[in-house]
Amino acid sequence: MSGMMKYLSRHYDDLLEALLEHLELVVVTLVFSLLIAAVLTVAAVYSRRAGEYMIQAFSVLYSVPSLALFALLIPVTGLGKTTAEIVLIAYNQYLLLRNFISGLYQVDPAVIEAAEGMGMRRLQVLWKVRLPLSKKAFFTGIQLAVVSTIGIATIAAMINAGGLGTILFDGLRTLNIYKIIAGSVLSAGLALVINGVFKAVEKRI
Repeated sequence: MSGMMKYLSRHYDDLLEALLEHLELVVVTLVFSLLIAAVLTVAAVYSRRAGEYMIQAFSVLYSVPSLALFALLIPVTGLGKTTAEIVLIAYNQYLLLRNFISGLYQVDPAVIEAAEGMGMRRLQVLWKVRLPLSKKAFFTGIQLAVVSTIGIATIAAMINAGGLGTILFDGLRTLNIYKIIAGSVLSAGLALVINGVFKAVEKRI
């Protein structure tokens, strides 16, 4: 225990830097993931078949191991954050679209017909009727995407994307138990804290 405390006191700045890098990667990935998912979700509203095809396509992509996707992209985008962000954004599309589209489709058709009968256009129905009634599904999709991104971003350290995985994998490479523990605890702790925040917000809304 004393050895672990010494390690933390000497390297807290490195751990903080890795944590901030990890958070930056998660935030950037989430912003672009939501922008793309929003566009694709609107397209799915106009064509249900297109929505089903998109979910199927992204489900196949989601089943591919992250390291395999990293390896496929490295010759094109190189090592680093860009490759990691592309893969993370692609993975998030399945989690987001599956929840976004299913939430919109589960809205009672009678409610939609009533809104259209009042003269609302399709986008107005989407914004004023479907979205408010689907907020739980949307919230769940975002929560899953964030937690998933935190986990996969740890693996992305293997391609020089930075983050907490850098501490963990450096510890494995050098057999430094303190780095292994610090990297593992911080990665898991970050996911648990973020998940707890989402749970608390979900209860409020």
